[in-house]
Amino acid sequence: MRVAIVGVTGLVGTVMLQVLEEFDLPITELLPVASARSIGKKVSYKGTEYTVMSMQDAIDAVPDIAIFSAGGSTSLEFAPMFAEKGTFVVDNSSAWRMDETKKLIVPEINADQLTQNDKIIANPNCSTIQMVTTLAPLHRKYGIKRLVISTYQSYTGTGKVAVDQYDRERAGEPFDKEKAAYDHPIFANCIPHCDVFMDNDYTKEEMKLVGETRKILSDPSIRITATAVRVPVNGGHSESVNVEFEKPFDIKELKSVLSAAPGVTLQDDPSSSIYPMPLYAKDKNDVFVGRVRRDESIDNGLNMWIVSDNLRKGAATNAVQICMYLHKNGMLNAIQ
Repeated sequence: MRVAIVGVTGLVGTVMLQVLEEFDLPITELLPVASARSIGKKVSYKGTEYTVMSMQDAIDAVPDIAIFSAGGSTSLEFAPMFAEKGTFVVDNSSAWRMDETKKLIVPEINADQLTQNDKIIANPNCSTIQMVTTLAPLHRKYGIKRLVISTYQSYTGTGKVAVDQYDRERAGEPFDKEKAAYDHPIFANCIPHCDVFMDNDYTKEEMKLVGETRKILSDPSIRITATAVRVPVNGGHSESVNVEFEKPFDIKELKSVLSAAPGVTLQDDPSSSIYPMPLYAKDKNDVFVGRVRRDESIDNGLNMWIVSDNLRKGAATNAVQICMYLHKNGMLNAIQ
């Protein structure tokens, strides 16, 4: 298996290499790709150093898979060039997610939708992935009518420029808007502004939670509203999710459904102060759910607290799991 990593020197690209090594895909050749300024740099994978190459060299090499984590404009330009060569592209940007001709995949939920013809596969937004991984089995059993979502998202989700901003502020340097990822300080602060604002006064991040959730769960009727907040946390995203179901539920049975869900770890013993926290989700691949309790203000209502490492399951791990599915199901030309 020959695998290209596009955006290999970025935050997600670095984690991608770690996850690929942990999952031990049978990679025979790694093709690291980054922007022009990074060509010639070295990256390490399984104890071997590889030289970062240009995009065109990677396209010409015709890898079996190209995993993109380099931004939407890069994906729109270059993903089709890989796909035309027969390469499967797993794209981590927002470029293809809401394209009706592209599959939006969380392997635990809908990998079985993939076919040999799906050469460009969209990886969902980080906050969407962790939420739907938890919600999908509940939707199948009880039917979700409405979601009210509040997110508490790590600054790492914005990339290296946000990490650098946080580190400067934590070290006591004054806020410098020209160098900053955000319009305000992030250290010791919460910013209710993830991505750009849209005409409806929701941010693009909030509307991703609406559109992507409906697409992944194959149910456009679910009513969804969201508020996304950037927080000074290095370790993962947290979400408070209020669910209104179509059907009544038994809370004990519902928790057993969550416990059995693939990729989900139930941490729900509030009497012993056991509940998910981003500090402990960091560097883990699962989605953690707790504070599972009935919403007593409405019929068939539920509150949950969902946490996951946004660079892992929210990005790199989900992409690698898609690659694993392609490999295990004999969909890669090199494997057949």
